[in-house]
Amino acid sequence: MFGFNDLWKFFLSFFLVLPMVTIIHEMGHYFFAKVFGGKVIVHIGTGNVLFNIGSIRIRKLYFYDGWCEYISLGKKATKPEKILVYLGGSIFNILSILILNTLILNGVLEPSIFFYQFTYFSFYFIFFSLFPINHLNGCPSDGMAALNILTNKRFDKNPTN
Repeated sequence: MFGFNDLWKFFLSFFLVLPMVTIIHEMGHYFFAKVFGGKVIVHIGTGNVLFNIGSIRIRKLYFYDGWCEYISLGKKATKPEKILVYLGGSIFNILSILILNTLILNGVLEPSIFFYQFTYFSFYFIFFSLFPINHLNGCPSDGMAALNILTNKRFDKNPTN
């Protein structure tokens, strides 16, 4: 049952945990794009840009959404490399869950609501980013983008095919 005493947990998860999971996810895309010679701008949140940290744009509603703006993926990026770029966010989310659980199981960290929420939101990101759909704005989900690369289907709002 959700009670008044649970409000702090809601705010903690919504304004701190969810943005952390978003940053980890987007850094996965960024990491693989950079490894393969690409240029990426990472957007955390939506609305006007509050400030920049290198290639990262922190936006006014930092807790809501996140995406990568792929400028290029390198001239010779192969299919597997492009697929890794698209799946990189989920790979980083999975790795963060595994690292967190390993630290808890080895007694380095104590289980807490913060870590539970972190794991919950990480699985949420993994599921919905890999679910193969085209969003209303025309952009494919990460799963659909990877599928498009596999099937040689062209699409406009992401790195060149």
